Parts: sequence; C-alpha cells; structure tokens
Amino acid sequence: MNDTTDPRFTVLGARPGKIVAVHLSYGSRADQRGRRPAAPSYFFKPSSSLAASGSEISRPAGTELLAFEGEIALVIGEPARWVTPDAAWSHVASVTAANDFGLYDLRANDKGSNVRSKGGDGYTPLGPALLDAREVDPAALRLRTWVNGDLVQDDSTAGLIFSLAQIVADLSQHFTLETDDVILTGTPAGSSVVVPGDVVEVQVDAGTLSTGRLRTTVTQGVQSFDPAIGSLPAVDDTQRTEAWGSAEAAAAATRTGHVIGAGGHLVTDAAAPRTGDDAETERRANEAAPPALSPALRAKLERVPVAALSGQLRKRGLNDVTIDGVHALTPGSRFVGTARTLRFVPHREDLFAARGGGQNAQKRAFDAVGEGEVIVIEARGETGSGTLGDILAIRAHARGAAAIVTDGGVRDAEAVAAVGIPVFTAGAHPAVLGRRHVPWETDVAVGCGGTTVEPGDILVGDGDGVIVLPPGIAEEVVDAALAQEAEDAWIAEQVASGHPIEGLFPMNAAWRARYESERQG
Repeated sequence: MNDTTDPRFTVLGARPGKIVAVHLSYGSRADQRGRRPAAPSYFFKPSSSLAASGSEISRPAGTELLAFEGEIALVIGEPARWVTPDAAWSHVASVTAANDFGLYDLRANDKGSNVRSKGGDGYTPLGPALLDAREVDPAALRLRTWVNGDLVQDDSTAGLIFSLAQIVADLSQHFTLETDDVILTGTPAGSSVVVPGDVVEVQVDAGTLSTGRLRTTVTQGVQSFDPAIGSLPAVDDTQRTEAWGSAEAAAAATRTGHVIGAGGHLVTDAAAPRTGDDAETERRANEAAPPALSPALRAKLERVPVAALSGQLRKRGLNDVTIDGVHALTPGSRFVGTARTLRFVPHREDLFAARGGGQNAQKRAFDAVGEGEVIVIEARGETGSGTLGDILAIRAHARGAAAIVTDGGVRDAEAVAAVGIPVFTAGAHPAVLGRRHVPWETDVAVGCGGTTVEPGDILVGDGDGVIVLPPGIAEEVVDAALAQEAEDAWIAEQVASGHPIEGLFPMNAAWRARYESERQG
C-alpha cells in the first residue's frame, strides 16, 4: 500500500514529513496545570501515529492512563522558513480536527520527549475534512470534544496563549516547515482519561464551516510491554493528576479503587476493563453505598472524647490507632472527619528539583481536599521544616476541610492558628518544605505519628490527641463509647456525693444493679 492509498493519510492526500505538537498553548489548560509558559515548546510525533476518522485506538495491556486531547491541526502548504507572524498564516494550507492521544503510563519514562507516550499507532487521528485556511479567521476557530456524546471540551483560539501564526513563525525559526507537515496546536482544559468502550469525537468550526466530527473508539489491547526489552509503564500521583486533568478527578479514581473514564465507563482493574451490564451494576452499587461517615455517625462522634474511643478500640484489640506526638496548635481544638492523605519523603536535592515545584503533591492535596475531610500528612516525625503554612491552611479552610494533622512541623504557626481550622502538629518551625521533605504522593496509605492511616479512615481529635477509627467498626465503637460515657458520668456523680471508689469503679454486682435500675427508671 503506497502513501496515496493508505487510509491513515487519506485526509491529507500524502504522508507528512513531520508532525510537530505544542506542549501547552491554551490559557484554560495552563491554569488547570498551574503553570503558564513564557514561550511555546514542542515535541515530535511520528507520521505512523496518524489515523483516520472512524478508527480505533488500542490501550496496551497493563496500562491505565490513556488520555485524549482535542486539538486544531494546521497543514502546511507553502514551505516556511524564517517567516514573520504577519506572514505565517499564508503558509498554512488547511485546518482540521485532531486528537493528540497520550499514554501517561509512559510519560515519565519519556522525560518530556513523548516519543513512546504519544507516538503509538493510531495516537494522532486527523479529519474528517479539511478547511481552507484562506477562508477562516485563525483567531476565531472553535474546538469541541465529546466523549460518548457528552461535551467535555469547548474553547476557541481566542483563548490561546500563543496565536496560531506565532506558533508557525516560531517553528520556522528553527527548521523548514515543508508542504504537508502537520502542526498540532495544543488542547484546552477538559482533557481526561478514557477507557475501552469510550468513543471520542473532536470537531473544529469556523463560522458556518466545519470539519465534522473526528471519531475514535477506544479498545483494549492484549499485547503487553516486555521488560526484557525496555522500561515498563508506571504511574504515580503526578501522572494520574495530569492525565485525569485535576487532582480531584485523579483522587476520586484512586480512593474508590476504580478507574472511571471521561465517558462514564467503569473499570475495576486498569488491565481488565468491564463494560455493559456488569459495569452498570457495579456503578449503581457504588452510588448506593452509604458514606463512611454519615451525618448521624458524625453527630455521635462529636459527642465522644478521644479517650473513650481509645478504650473501646483497645477492647477490640486495636492499640496502635493513635497518632502520637501531635498536639493542637490552638488549645481546645476538636474535629471529626475522614482522611485525605499526603506523603512526604526525605529531602534529596534532585528529587525536590523534579517534584517540589509547580502544582506538586502538597498543593494538589490542599486543592483537592473536600468538605469534612482531614488532611493527614506523613512527615516521618521530622519537625525540622514546615509541612504547611498559612496559605495552605487558608485553602483547606476555604474548601471546608475538617482539620489538618501532620507529624511534621508547621510554618507561620501563629498565622495558621488564626485561620480557624483545627491543626494538630508535632511542632512549629520557620523553615520551608525543601529543607527536610520532598512532596511525593497523595491518597495512599501513610504512616503518621506511628500509625497507619488509609484514605477514608475516620479521624477524631481533641485535647488528648488524634485517633484513627476504621470505618467498618465505627458505628459499633461509638455506640459502645457513648454507653460507657453515660456509665462513667453516673459513677462520677456517686463519687462526688461521697461514695468510695472501691466496688463502684469498676462497678460490682450491687452497684451495677443500682445503676441499671436508675437508668431504666
């Protein structure tokens, strides 16, 4: 099959010499990523990655984070070299819709080149129709993307950080843009993960002109990567956040233990997709499941001291459930909430340079915390630098977080205390995060103050400290604690009225009978 008959190149009429893609170009996407570039940057994609409308893209076995990116593609007509922005558009022959698919499982391995993460077969669908560049306004093109019929991206070139003409002119400074070369001009906010069974459609409009919908169906591949040949796919907190489009979406997938694509399909294992009746049944079951901390349970816990809960957990064989070494920054603080976790690893200069800046794990945790949740920070008991300051405390408070618990230090301690959110910490320290810690990941099991905390665990804190309550036994424990509190209050009354402790605390049979009689009466 020659290039003129290969369906991958039908819309272009020829195989392009090169495909150049812009990393970050829309303001909405830059705001979502938490970084706005001063100049455009680029990467190459192989022409073998092209696909036509109606094609399928296969997610490799054993991978999780296949993400779509609806984009506007420019096709070069007259070769361009050292052209000015004013003249650049005259070198563009046509405009079409594109989808810059990426496999984020391989993104870290590529270290910015995107060779493997975005170069796979079928990872660059184009089409279905070309718009004559002379008939469109490059500053007024509309880009939309749908997943399973739901609109997920809707932006225009008016929202670009760098104009289309600037992108063409800038590239022409570095190499010749040749006839039929393709430029992918970046994606706006809304890009996210898709799973097998999802259908992604991208369309570009210029007034009454339209490319029509570029349609791609996601399928599950059976071929996996061979570790004897090259590096294997791997995901971490950073890649999940960037693939899903936000820390909230990534955390939701991680917390539930499910992968739910942008199109709503549910996959319980990244390598074993489920669709159809089984997925729908599980989706409904998840929606019907009660929250770990219901309003009624929360109300009960707010009445029970930590000491009472500790006694009941001890009776059930749970002794290692207190977060030791932390104290309320503001005396009298008390909270009840579910855990949202953040993990720091020991400081290392190269790792902090790679993961300490930008929208790092620490910032994502505070941006994603939900109402009634507790940010629990693993800092290994290291108090030689702060693990949060007043700005992050304000953010958590604004999002309705119940508390912050860290076995590390707090910076700007007085200002943090003034925010009004309960903060339990191992101490105050003026140094910034990078002195002792690297923000590493969120929403994983962490070790805080000598105990393990899993996302979704229930935490209660007061003047005695902080305790971790497994959700599965929370109702049983709090009911028993309330009953014990009522009993202890009655005993205290008897002691206050002059009765000796012996036989009363704990109660012997006679006192027990008296107590039960008065309680029933």
